[in-house]
Amino acid sequence: MDKSYVFYNGEIIEEEKVSVSIRSRVVNYGLGVFEGIRAYWSDEDQELYGFKLIEHYKRFLQSAKVVNLKIDYTAEELADFTIELLRKNGYKQTTYIRPIAYKDTKTVGVSIEGHEDDVVAIYLQPMGKYMEQEEFRVKVSSWVRIADNMLPPRTKATAGYLNSALASLEAKRAGYDEAVLLNRNGYVCEGPGENIFIFKKGKLITPPASDDILEGITRDLVMQLAREELGIECVEKSIARTELYNADEVFFSGTAMEVAPVVEVDDIKVADGKPGEICMKLKELFADITHGRNEKYKDSLRPVYGK
Repeated sequence: MDKSYVFYNGEIIEEEKVSVSIRSRVVNYGLGVFEGIRAYWSDEDQELYGFKLIEHYKRFLQSAKVVNLKIDYTAEELADFTIELLRKNGYKQTTYIRPIAYKDTKTVGVSIEGHEDDVVAIYLQPMGKYMEQEEFRVKVSSWVRIADNMLPPRTKATAGYLNSALASLEAKRAGYDEAVLLNRNGYVCEGPGENIFIFKKGKLITPPASDDILEGITRDLVMQLAREELGIECVEKSIARTELYNADEVFFSGTAMEVAPVVEVDDIKVADGKPGEICMKLKELFADITHGRNEKYKDSLRPVYGK
């Protein structure tokens, strides 16, 4: 495609027609929320599948509500706009979908009152692998995860991702692939942009929502697959840092990361230092679902080109 199209305040227009002022409050104060969604290309079906669009847009609307952003569309309407946008761009490859809502007021002052300059936009980015690694060496960060009564992680606020970026930068400068953040009580929270799981004594364990995590769409599916397809008990409970060292398996989940094994934490190998069997089974199940190869979970997908 010679031109890139975006959704902007109710219309699909050429991306070059959209601009954000340096005076905008979203630029100066990060007053916005966003979502991360994927559409997966299937070579077998010659089809692009939007993955769990409604679930992601419901979370997007919840985020906007918390920070007083007005979005005059339902989750279903936003999903329809997304399908139209994907068709307009003509993508035939796995594509990242980024909805964003923000305060575009251009006066100085940190305020989220009023709705006169609220903007809702969606743009697209072709994306295969988010990171090149097949397995991850991670470092527990010195940066503490933001708390729900500070800047709630569940809102996916643009400003909140400075916390993630600092943790990721620290880890990568130290030679690791990614970070793990603890919350203010010292419990394992999540990665900079990923939920985290451990497998121990036959149970899959992940931090609860009350431990300042983002309630991930992929996280929910991973737990469903573990229960229904692998017959594994899933537990949401606080995880101590040292439980990562002694787990049978550790892995990440998320829209960008998908399902990815963690083989080393703070220079300590997880089990034998190789991707775990449960993680790899879940990774395969997830890939089959997102690429339309599992009829049981077809309701998780929405075909873009209608084949």
